[in-house]
Amino acid sequence: MQALTSVVLAAFVAFAGAWFAGIVEANFALLLFVASVVTGLYWLAEQLVFLPRRRAAVLQLDADHAKRWDDLKSQGITAKEDDAAFQRAREELLRQPWWMDWTAGLFPVIAAVFFLRSFLFEPFKIPSGSMIPTLHVGDLILVNKFHYGVRLPVANTKLTEGTPVQRGDVMVFRYPPKPNVDYIKRVVGVPGDEVAYLNKKLTINGQPIETQALPDYFDDSTMRYFKHFSEKLGSKPHQSIQDNDRPAFVPGVDPFPHSENCQYTVEGVRCKVPAGHYFMMGDNRDNSLDSRYWGFVPDKNIVGKAFFIWMNFGNLKRIGSFN
Repeated sequence: MQALTSVVLAAFVAFAGAWFAGIVEANFALLLFVASVVTGLYWLAEQLVFLPRRRAAVLQLDADHAKRWDDLKSQGITAKEDDAAFQRAREELLRQPWWMDWTAGLFPVIAAVFFLRSFLFEPFKIPSGSMIPTLHVGDLILVNKFHYGVRLPVANTKLTEGTPVQRGDVMVFRYPPKPNVDYIKRVVGVPGDEVAYLNKKLTINGQPIETQALPDYFDDSTMRYFKHFSEKLGSKPHQSIQDNDRPAFVPGVDPFPHSENCQYTVEGVRCKVPAGHYFMMGDNRDNSLDSRYWGFVPDKNIVGKAFFIWMNFGNLKRIGSFN
């Protein structure tokens, strides 16, 4: 068992290291599920087999010790022996072996993380500037996993409906062309909406989005100023930026499901959002790879609603909630 566990742990560490280094691609939810199952099996084996064996061995040791003491008393020897060696022997028999400590011992922690991450809240790190000024590179955020309905991990089967997706929500989802990668964007269009982004003006169902010009935004990462706006998609306003040096047309569009619902011109794009799908855009409108390029996000790809920045090691003032 020790040799088998050594091989399992070595394989897991090697795979996790390769995944972290970007050498291989993996589904972290699946990896965590497998770790929970494997350590759970070890935990069951510990509770049902190995721990009872160790306790039985200690009871046998106690019985042998008592018998030896009775034999000594029957021979007239009444001086007590030093119990230190006996106590060390008991502790050694009860001690959990290292391979069980690194499997069954970790099960409660791994199971708790798996439950919290799968059904309640999941942490993410913002890797790009596509959501500036709302989210910055390095922001560590929390995502509500049950807001849009509880889903089974790995299988992603929806168990409850939850709150309907609203325009203006900041949502984490599985990137449609590559579902093992998570993206974060703002919901611009819900099923049935006609979304148009023409000449850098956003309209939904023929109605221009309410916007208000703000002082130019200075981006520390690029050392440039951008046009800065406050706009209102849902119940709360949010901010967006534009780069007037970028053209309005959308270059490099790849074929995607329901692409017939979109019309591209030199002025931009107009799309009809199909049932069960959503149109997503980044708040950094001219520096965001979003639905304009790769299409609609199906409901099955939803991960959860982003709502809180819990840490940014480069700027602690970033901590707090956001729209």
